[in-house]
Amino acid sequence: MVTALLESVASGPWTLVVMFLLVLADALIVVVPGEIAVSALGALAVSVGSPPLLAVIAVGALAAFTGDALCYLIGRRIGLERWRWMRARRVQAALRWAATRLDRGTATVVFTARFIPFARLAVNLTAGATRIPAPRYLAVCAVAATAWASYQAVVGAAVGALLPDAPLLAVVVSVAVALLLGVGIDVAIGRWNRRRAAQ
Repeated sequence: MVTALLESVASGPWTLVVMFLLVLADALIVVVPGEIAVSALGALAVSVGSPPLLAVIAVGALAAFTGDALCYLIGRRIGLERWRWMRARRVQAALRWAATRLDRGTATVVFTARFIPFARLAVNLTAGATRIPAPRYLAVCAVAATAWASYQAVVGAAVGALLPDAPLLAVVVSVAVALLLGVGIDVAIGRWNRRRAAQ
């Protein structure tokens, strides 16, 4: 019964639309679980056969890119201090961090910021506010969004392949693995940044 329900949900016409909206919202609202949606659908793509894995990757990449572009545009149009939340001490510290990192290397910070809570938003807003040329910046964002969506979907697909007869368990495990990998990447990047700052 659970498998039939998951198959029905996975093959439903709104499944990829909902995933798109979650990933898009994740660009603006840090607590929205965009990566979890991509990993879960990656697991379902393999364990129940729907939605197609390439569609999960393509829609996830498009949503991530659209979110990045939207945040870039917001930063470019309104700057970094218009709303009260932007002037908070911690937010300003994150925006300064993003500006420093963008000065050192756009591609590196765009790729790594995807795995650090709030960093993605800070980097995209700052890139727009500091007027990094849109064609160059958005090209990097497109590649980073595709790499991110592929990574998240493949994590889910790998778990789905390991648990082909247990799609619900595959979804739960893929979400847990994605979260643990995200935390691990966050910790590793934090250590790397502290070492670089100490040098």
